Amino acid sequence: MEPINLGDGSPTGANGAGAAPLVKESDTAGFMADVMEVSKDVPVIVDFWATWCGPCKTLTPILESVVAKANGAVRLVKIDVDKNPDLSGQLRIQSIPTVYAFKNGQPVDAFQGALPESEVQAWVGKLIAEHGGGVEPSPVELALAAAEEAFEAGDIGGAGALYAQVLNQDALNTPALAGMARCYLKADKIDKAREIIDQIAEDLRGDADIHAVISAVELAEAGSSAAGETDSLRARLAEDPADLQTRFDLAVALYGGGDAEAAIDELVEIIRRNREWNEGGARQQLLKIFEALGPMDPLTIAGRRKLSSILFS
Repeated sequence: MEPINLGDGSPTGANGAGAAPLVKESDTAGFMADVMEVSKDVPVIVDFWATWCGPCKTLTPILESVVAKANGAVRLVKIDVDKNPDLSGQLRIQSIPTVYAFKNGQPVDAFQGALPESEVQAWVGKLIAEHGGGVEPSPVELALAAAEEAFEAGDIGGAGALYAQVLNQDALNTPALAGMARCYLKADKIDKAREIIDQIAEDLRGDADIHAVISAVELAEAGSSAAGETDSLRARLAEDPADLQTRFDLAVALYGGGDAEAAIDELVEIIRRNREWNEGGARQQLLKIFEALGPMDPLTIAGRRKLSSILFS
C-alpha cells in the first residue's frame, strides 16, 4: 500500500526554505513588537536561553513542539541572553532557561529550568485556558489536526496526503515531517521513513517529534531483520533463561514484529536480572522504545512503572 504520493517519490521539504510560523527569534529592539504587541491578541511565551546552556538545548525543542501543536493559540519568541543583556537585566533573568508568558503586554506566568514535555504541555494548556483568545487556527494547523485524526483512525493514506500538503506550504514543519515518517513506518515502508529522516536538517533534529520518530525508525530497522527469528530466540531462551543477549535479541525481534508490550517486558526482565548488563544497553533500548511510542502511550506509562519498581526497590 502506498500511503503517500510525493510526486517524484522523494521526501518533501526536509531542507527547503521557510520557517515555523508560530516560532520566532527576537532581540531587545524587537521585543515590543514581537512580544508586547502580539500578546494583545494571543499569549506569547518567551524562552530566554544561551548557546552554552545544556538544559536550554533540551527545553527549547520541547517548547517549539508544544507550541506547534497548539493550533495557533499561543506564540513562542526566543531570546539569546548573551546577545541581549539589557533585556535580560530588565526582566531579572538570573538563571536559564527561564520562560515567561505574556498576555496584554504583561507577564502572567513563568518557570525556570528544563521541564519534561508532559509538564510543558500542561503549563501551556493552562496558559491557553486562562489567557487564550478566540484565535482561528491556520489552514496548516487545521491540516495537521486532521492528519493526526486520520492517523489515529487508521487512515494512513489520508494522513500522509495531509502531511504532504503541509510540507508543501511549510517545508520545515516538524510535526508534518515526523508524521510523514510515521505514516511510512505504519505502512511497513521503513526505507521511505529512513529517507525522510536522513534529509531532515541537523538544526531540526532536537525537536521532540523528530527525535521520537528517529528512534522509531532505528527500532523498526533493527527489528525488521530480526522479526522472523522470534520462535528460535524463544526456544534458546527457554533452554537458558540467564542468556541476557538472547533475551535482548528477542526484545528487538518482538518490537520489530509489532509486539511492543512483550519487547518492553523482556527488557525490564534483563534490567531486573542485571541492571548494568552491556553497559546499561537494555535500559537504553527501553528508553528508546518509550520515546518512539510517546510519553502518554499506555505502554510507555506501564513500562515506566515496571522500570521504576525495579530501580527503586
